[in-house]
Amino acid sequence: MPEFRFYHPIEIRYGDLDPQGHVNNAAYLTYMEQARLKYYERLGLFQGNDFLSMGVILAEATCTYVAPILYGTSIHVGVRTVRLGNKSFRMEYAIEDQGTGATLATGRTVQVAYDYHARQSIPIPQTWRQVLTDFEGAALKG
Repeated sequence: MPEFRFYHPIEIRYGDLDPQGHVNNAAYLTYMEQARLKYYERLGLFQGNDFLSMGVILAEATCTYVAPILYGTSIHVGVRTVRLGNKSFRMEYAIEDQGTGATLATGRTVQVAYDYHARQSIPIPQTWRQVLTDFEGAALKG
C-alpha cells in the first residue's frame, strides 16, 4: 500500500469509548471525517468558514476494523485521494497507532461535488482537480 502524504492526530475522548472499554465503532467514522476536513484545510480547499460553499457531499463510507483502539492510545489518521471521476472522488484512510505504526482500521469514502443551493451534483471544479492531482501525484487515478 502506498504511503499517505497527510496524517492528522486524533485525541481519543472518554466519550468515544463503549462499555467494553474500547473506542466505539461509530467513532472511527468521526475520526475519518475530522481527518478529511483537516486534509481539505491543509490543501487550501476549505477555510472553515462556509460549509455550504464547500461543494462536497458524502455519498459512501466504509470502515474495516482491524484491532480495538483503547483509551490512551496515540493514533493518527492517514488520508489520501485515490481516484478522481467526473463528479465524484474516492478517498482512503488508515487509522494507525502512532507509537507502533500498526494499522487499527482502514476506510474508504466517496465524495460527490455538490451545489447545495441548486441541490444537485456538479463536475469536480478544475481548481480542486488540480490541487488534488498536484498533492497526490502519480498515485492518483483520474
